[in-house]
Amino acid sequence: MIGATSLWYTNKLVKKLSEEEGKKIQLWAEATRRLADVTELNADINFLSIVIGNNTTIPVILTDENFKAMSWRNLDSLQATDTTYLAQEVGLMRAQHSPIEIVIGPNLKQYILYKDSEVLVRLRYYPYLQLAVIALFLFVSYLAFSSSRKAEQNQVWVGMAKETAHQLGTPLSSMMAWLELLKMKGTGAEYTAEIEKDIQRLQTITDRFSKIGSAPALKRESVMSVMQHSMDYIRSRSSDKVSFQLEGPSHELFAPMNVPLFEWVIENILKNALDAMEGTGSIRIHVTDQQQFAYIDIADTGKGVPKSSYKTIFKPGYTTKSRGWGLGLSLSKRIVEEYHDGQVFVKSSEVGKGTTFRIVLKK
Repeated sequence: MIGATSLWYTNKLVKKLSEEEGKKIQLWAEATRRLADVTELNADINFLSIVIGNNTTIPVILTDENFKAMSWRNLDSLQATDTTYLAQEVGLMRAQHSPIEIVIGPNLKQYILYKDSEVLVRLRYYPYLQLAVIALFLFVSYLAFSSSRKAEQNQVWVGMAKETAHQLGTPLSSMMAWLELLKMKGTGAEYTAEIEKDIQRLQTITDRFSKIGSAPALKRESVMSVMQHSMDYIRSRSSDKVSFQLEGPSHELFAPMNVPLFEWVIENILKNALDAMEGTGSIRIHVTDQQQFAYIDIADTGKGVPKSSYKTIFKPGYTTKSRGWGLGLSLSKRIVEEYHDGQVFVKSSEVGKGTTFRIVLKK
């Protein structure tokens, strides 16, 4: 509304000033005619000269009846010596304003051509420049606000992750002590072995949370081995009605990664696939060696994702489940892109048939 009002008022002002300049040129044309008419012996030559000389802003060209420039005023004095420049200015002035005819005698006519003064031109474009500056200010303000909000979100992420790791540390230490006590008392090995597995799993989770917010160390790891380990873990905790398949190159494929964090990414994607299939279907993981990159495609036969949600599913809080906070894929994207300098995205999906996620890692 401010922009529209500014443009309306400025255009109105420009139109009024343009009319005033038109009246001045009409007066200037009449003065020129009287000076050229030798029959008007009573004309006040000094007054007419003053009228003509007072025009110091409006560019004017006096032409003959064939629109050939004879004299000019308020043009660039250096360029005005060029006939090509004068011809261009004549064409421009004729297009901008109607020529003013001066009848000198029965068979002699001249024309006065003019264009808007520099002040009027600046005034016409000033509001657009003003709006552009305002738009630039708003854009910079938005970037600053967005950056501040993202920094705040990062602090929340890191703070929550560190606090979670800290809170898990105390009961873990206690559980490890209790496990040793059970072993000393001769509790069945099969029971203590299972408890030990769960404790190790909790230690892995604690380690993952503790790495959020700091640059994790990346090591050269076998992509197929990491994928196999992650798939086996999820398969052991899923329904027998879900089939798992891992395919990859026959040769060893290595990529720099932090195994605890990257396995977290794979587990999040596989868990989402299981939820989408509701316990029945198949998951196929295909690893491809592409010169400088390693492609990991994870395909399921679940509900699929609408194309409009390809990017939305990676935003914090997005979830289609009745439970959960919708942080799994968002955290996965952060781990892959910020910590592993890779990419993760929805490669393809069809509602009712399944989804394929692609992870790209630099070798």
